[in-house]
Amino acid sequence: MQPQEFKAAKDLKRLKAHTRSEVKDAMERHLRHEPGRVRKSRIKRLRGINHPQYRLRVVEIRVFYDVTENTVEVLAIVSKTEATSWLEEMGE
Repeated sequence: MQPQEFKAAKDLKRLKAHTRSEVKDAMERHLRHEPGRVRKSRIKRLRGINHPQYRLRVVEIRVFYDVTENTVEVLAIVSKTEATSWLEEMGE
């Protein structure tokens, strides 16, 4: 596994139990079946950068991820307030 994968798992563990449950449910519901399908209220395809490709919004949490043929790679799970700085630092 790459270090980035461990980071997303650590990000998830840092959340409060209730928020972690909401994020897990949203990831299961939206990323398992149609991760590339843009939904106005939840999933946004990010423009102007190649990596990450998508952002999933769950309450005050943002899940950044990439999609390849049959794989979803969750890159980070950050608060809304940290999202812009994370994209500036890690986005490509």
